[in-house]
Formats: sequence, structure tokens, C-alpha cells
Amino acid sequence: MAEFENNVEFSGKSKPSSSLFFNRSLTLRAPLKPYLQAGLERTASGPLKRFYNPMESVRSAGNSIKGKVKQLCSIFETPKSPEEPKFKLKAAPKSVESVPDISSTIRLSGTEDRIVVYLTSLRGIRRTYEDCYAVRMIFRGFRVWVDERDVSMDSAYRRELQSVLGEKNVTLPQVFVRGKYLGGAEMIKQLFEIGEMGKILQGFPVREPGFVCDSCGDVRFVPCTNCDGSRKLFDEEEDRVKRCLECNENGLIRCPDCCS
Repeated sequence: MAEFENNVEFSGKSKPSSSLFFNRSLTLRAPLKPYLQAGLERTASGPLKRFYNPMESVRSAGNSIKGKVKQLCSIFETPKSPEEPKFKLKAAPKSVESVPDISSTIRLSGTEDRIVVYLTSLRGIRRTYEDCYAVRMIFRGFRVWVDERDVSMDSAYRRELQSVLGEKNVTLPQVFVRGKYLGGAEMIKQLFEIGEMGKILQGFPVREPGFVCDSCGDVRFVPCTNCDGSRKLFDEEEDRVKRCLECNENGLIRCPDCCS
């Protein structure tokens, strides 16, 4: 080996030191220094094992943090009684008997033979329109004829509803059955879900499936036949234009075919 090193020549460079030539088998695993080997042997079975186990140190740190959090929660939170259930069950829908009976005090005269629903067809307020649409579909599912009084088509219906309920600000829809006040959208949905709506509507005539009025298309209003929706009439005797008294502020009248 020494002779080989002496015979190797490099042009313009000094001879490489003997440290460049090494035994490869010695580099596979270098021996540990004595003090490191002794330290590892002590920690393998001694009390210092937890300092050299990173996962154990992380778990112990997490447990200590959780313990502190629990102590803080116990200070600011009141303990729950053992009788209190962990999960609260959803309350069942109220029955008809549990609903306050206000039909005896609020009545709509002249409607003892029909179902009257005060609603709106405008979509200005989304929640109100959705409630009106839901109530309308519930009654259509029973295929009964409903006297729909659209307050957006005729303001007289709004004044009529305000006088019946005795309130200036009323919500829509409002339902009357046989002249008795039944309630709003939540009450109708509740009665429908518990199966009481079918009992209330017993005795009303049932229409054919898919029936639609040919005159108004179930809108319940048509243009005034007297003024053609213009709200104006020419008086030949007085030689001037007068306001038509047969239509509302929109020049509409109730459909004579389905609302008579």
C-alpha cells in the first residue's frame, strides 16, 4: 500500500494524503464514542428514558395541557346534574287540543260555507311569499276550492283583514274555515303534519284533479268588463270622465266564473 502511494504522481498537484484511501468496511457503522454509548445504556432502563423518547414527551406535554384546561373549565363552568340527559329529544308537534282556541272570538262573517285565505302573490318579501305558496299548495293537495283574497291585487282585502283581526300590522297568510279563524302558515303546516287538516276540511266539495279556471287561470281576478281595466268612464249626461265604481284600484274585478 505504501509503495502504491509513493508511485502515484499528479501533475501540478501534491501527493494525496493517506487519509483519502480508507477501508470501506469501516465506514458502514462507525463506533460510538464511549460516553454516548454509556448514556444510551443508562437511558434504556434507567429513569432518564422519558427524556430520550420524543413521543412519550409529547404525550406527557399534551396530558399536562389538558389537565390545566380541565382545571380552568371547572372554575368557570357549573357542574351538570346527573339526572340531566346528554341528548335532548326534539319536542313532538303540538296537538290540536294544546293550541289556544281563538276561533270563538275571531270570525269572518258571510264565509260560513267556504275556505278563505288572505295571501299575497308579490315576491317582495321572500319568507312571506314562501309561506303563502306553501299554504296554497296544502289546500290544493286536498282539491278543495279556496276563496283566495290577494291583498296585493286589491287593497280592500288588507283593510278587511285588519278590521277582523283588530291589528294594523298583520302577517300573511291568514286562514278562515267556515267563518272561523284558523291561523297563519305555522298553524296550517302543523295541522297538516299531524293529520288534522283532512278532518277540518271534511264536507267541502272536491274538484277534479288539475282543475284550472279557464277565465282567470286561478288568479281570481280579471280586467273590469265595464271600463276594460282603465278605471275611467265617460258620462255623456255630465260630459266628463268619471271613476269606474265596479273595479278596484288596479282596474280588476273578481272572476265571475270561479269566485261567484
